[in-house]
Amino acid sequence: MGEYNMLVVGIVIWNVITFLLYGIDKRRARNGEWRISEATLLGIAFLLGGVGSWLGMKVFRHKTDHLKFKVGLPLAVIVNAVVIAAVLYFAGIIRV
Repeated sequence: MGEYNMLVVGIVIWNVITFLLYGIDKRRARNGEWRISEATLLGIAFLLGGVGSWLGMKVFRHKTDHLKFKVGLPLAVIVNAVVIAAVLYFAGIIRV
C-alpha cells in the first residue's frame, strides 16, 4: 500500500474515532457520567476529524444547539479539506 493510501486510511480511521467519541459523550451525558470536554471535541474536529465530528453531531443529535459547534464543525471540515488539498498539492499529487 502506498504512503498516500496509508494517509487516507489513517484519516478515515481517525474520523470513525471522532464520530464514535461524539456518541460516547452523548451516552455519558444521558447517564450523568464523566464527559469529554467541549474543547477536546472541537479540537479533534480541527485535527483532521471534521467529517467524523460533524456526522457525530448530526447522527447522535449532540451539541446541535451550541453555536460554537454549529459554526465550528462545518468550519473544521473546510479547514481539513484545505489542509489535505495543500498537502497533496505540495506533494505533487494534485495540480491546479
